[in-house]
Amino acid sequence: MEEEVVLMKGNEAISHAAIRYGADGYFGYPITPQSEVLETLAELKPWETTGMVVLQAESEVAAINMVYGGAGSGKMVMTSSSSPGISLKQEGISYIAGAELPCLIVNVMRGGPGLGTIQPSQADYFQTVKGGGHGDYRLIALAPASVQEMADFVGLGFELAFKYRNPAIILADGVIGQMMEKVRLPAQRKRRTDEEVIAQCPWATTGKTSGRKPNIITSLELDPAAMEQNNIRFQAKYKVIEENEVRYEEIQCEDAEYLIVAFGSCARICQKAIELARAEGIKVGLLRPITLWPFPKKIIADYAEKVKGMISVELNAGQMVEDIRLAVNGRVKVEHFGRLGGIVPDPDEVVEAIKEKLIK
Repeated sequence: MEEEVVLMKGNEAISHAAIRYGADGYFGYPITPQSEVLETLAELKPWETTGMVVLQAESEVAAINMVYGGAGSGKMVMTSSSSPGISLKQEGISYIAGAELPCLIVNVMRGGPGLGTIQPSQADYFQTVKGGGHGDYRLIALAPASVQEMADFVGLGFELAFKYRNPAIILADGVIGQMMEKVRLPAQRKRRTDEEVIAQCPWATTGKTSGRKPNIITSLELDPAAMEQNNIRFQAKYKVIEENEVRYEEIQCEDAEYLIVAFGSCARICQKAIELARAEGIKVGLLRPITLWPFPKKIIADYAEKVKGMISVELNAGQMVEDIRLAVNGRVKVEHFGRLGGIVPDPDEVVEAIKEKLIK
């Protein structure tokens, strides 16, 4: 398949990109609003063209453990779900992080807590960016704000996951998953051969020892001293990721007196809010974190010296705002504006929140 431009949903873009980037396997379970990922893969039948395995597991728990097995063999494997499903996967995600294995996870967030609603939300920030499962671990978290980024971040997510032997997650919300936009899909890449996997992933358990002892993949370590050394190594790796993989976008920030920080669909809404605010003479800029972890705390800290106030706009009760406040360390006022229950705010509401919370 050659590079092509197609109109599609964000969820569909995930599926097409997974095939085109040469993924070896997808293991998932249906849940709204991400079910189109599995449905699209089933329709495209990549096992007949590229050899990619697509399997609907019996549960979310089964799906993440299949990812664990595939990742342990050095394969490019992935799963997707929505908020309650990601909750069920958390133990397996922690195991994968503890075993230092690469994989890609997609979370198209819906409202909670509990079964909640099938409407969009961004209330999984704590669950995802802070780790979610047990133990001191991190996920490389990418927050797309367009259908194009849904596709692009499949390739980027796999690249970062293998570079650091760490799970990566695409943290999308239901708006981005369900919206339709033009997307440029990459040309088809060949899946790696078993020999290429062995050469690129010498740590993997492949069944082919080539004269060496077979690798053992596990997150278990019964010796406390050895487990401490494992954790020290993890933290050193996370520090390297924080130093090298921060991504963000600045929009009309050059002369901004007030700064909006928003990701995903909220960032799209806030672009219009900036236009409306500036029409009223209020100089507002937008900083969009692309990596929620590593979080762009240094650039946010820099803006604390330049603006009169910041507001975090989120589809939740206030989660990312905590990281913003930690970054600025009290040097500037930081407020939060959010809608709950699956309600998506209008740009006018954001402008009014800026007036009420930062200017009055």
